[in-house]
Amino acid sequence: MPDDAGERRAARAGLPPVRKSLGQHFLSDPRILARIADALELTGTETVVEIGPGRGALTAQLATRAGKLVAVEVDRRLAELLRQRYADDPRVRVVEADVLSVRLAELAGTDDFVLVGNVPYYITTPIVFQALEPPRPRRSVFLVQKEVADRMAAAPGSKTYGALSINVQAVAQVQSLFRVPPGAFQPPPKVDSAVVRLRPRDEPDVRPEEEARFRTLVQQAFAMRRKQMRRVVRSLFSLDAEAADALLATAQIDPEVRPETLSAADFARLLRASG
Repeated sequence: MPDDAGERRAARAGLPPVRKSLGQHFLSDPRILARIADALELTGTETVVEIGPGRGALTAQLATRAGKLVAVEVDRRLAELLRQRYADDPRVRVVEADVLSVRLAELAGTDDFVLVGNVPYYITTPIVFQALEPPRPRRSVFLVQKEVADRMAAAPGSKTYGALSINVQAVAQVQSLFRVPPGAFQPPPKVDSAVVRLRPRDEPDVRPEEEARFRTLVQQAFAMRRKQMRRVVRSLFSLDAEAADALLATAQIDPEVRPETLSAADFARLLRASG
């Protein structure tokens, strides 16, 4: 089997085995690794935080391009491997931690940083939401399941548009850059992947103090995505039909449309109209 052969080569090279419990799929295609590093648009002065460096293939690209690199790895064996590899490079710091348990800006040591990561598919959404918390990275480049990249970039009314689309687009510009086939990984995942880039919006639809309530509102509304907004608002805010229509009129939303047709700006107006 090709996977077994790849792992035998990794073992001969002294690399720890794959841990399926951590969703590990190591990107090994040098051309794609270079394209991901290119997508960060580094000038050589930036502080880069890398999520899930794994065996260090992308780390090697970043270490030659960044002013400072902080690699966050939850796998103890891989973290130790990278510490040994970069022991003589003061610009590279390896942190053994669950990325969801740390604040990214604190890791970076500055509010002005960029973020990159081959994100485990089973915790993609929490990591993306964490990356969107202020202070946001100047740029974020993620390698994610293609379906997730499509959802983040989806337009209102499309089949893949949903709560994730709105919550990301409310505060960031989304670019789906390119597809990555399963064969680029060791071991290959069962799905296609894609690289997506997020840039914070200069004028986001929601203010930092509104973001938690906004996210909850959007997720609750999309739990009823096939219902008209009149029905959604009546259910969410315990209103009668007349009061629901009045609230929607204040938010400039047609009571007969469905959540899946509304933009992030529409939901922001609804949030404020609801008090």
